[in-house]
Amino acid sequence: MVAEKETLSLNKCPDKMPKRTKLLAQQPLPVHQPHSLVSEGFTVKAMMKNSVVEIEKLDYHHYLPLFFDGLCEMTFPYEFFARQGIHDMLEHGGNKILPVLPQLIIPIKNALNLRNRQVICVTLKVLQHLVVSAEMVGKALVPYYRQILPVLNIFKNMNVNSGDGIDYSQQKRENIGDLIQETLEAFERYGGENAFINIKYVVPTYESCLLN
Repeated sequence: MVAEKETLSLNKCPDKMPKRTKLLAQQPLPVHQPHSLVSEGFTVKAMMKNSVVEIEKLDYHHYLPLFFDGLCEMTFPYEFFARQGIHDMLEHGGNKILPVLPQLIIPIKNALNLRNRQVICVTLKVLQHLVVSAEMVGKALVPYYRQILPVLNIFKNMNVNSGDGIDYSQQKRENIGDLIQETLEAFERYGGENAFINIKYVVPTYESCLLN
């Protein structure tokens, strides 16, 4: 069954960054220099060691959408903070992730609709992590395919490096065409029985990785 039409539009991401992302960018930098944050293996979990709140106890309804808003960031170190924060929170979020999923769709759509190859590659890696981050998240994403997948049709057959400077997994996965294929396959594997038909509806050139 094809997912019902969602109420949110597919308008292109505005030229200005989302409000919360701009607020994030206005915050003063930590005492560490940006290059040392990378070399020291900065993570939100490591940062939280000096805090009274553990990462697992963070308010996911507030902080996870905030980090996802940062997917539109292209300025170092803010794009690095956003990316690292997302992966750390997805890794430790467990059953807190699924209830927040509807709040993540607009930031994901905004990032993809920037049509910036580097941002798209980062967002695709986040989506691959998101679908395996907690039980039922993959299936819960199916109704949102019409909002987040259309722009991938433009880049699906482009096998060009994005120039992604820092990769969370420390692997050079920069081929945008391959990343799109990997992401769609992950959606199909974890999206349940209706995943393929809904992917195919939005991305007609996609062929099932399970039915063939």
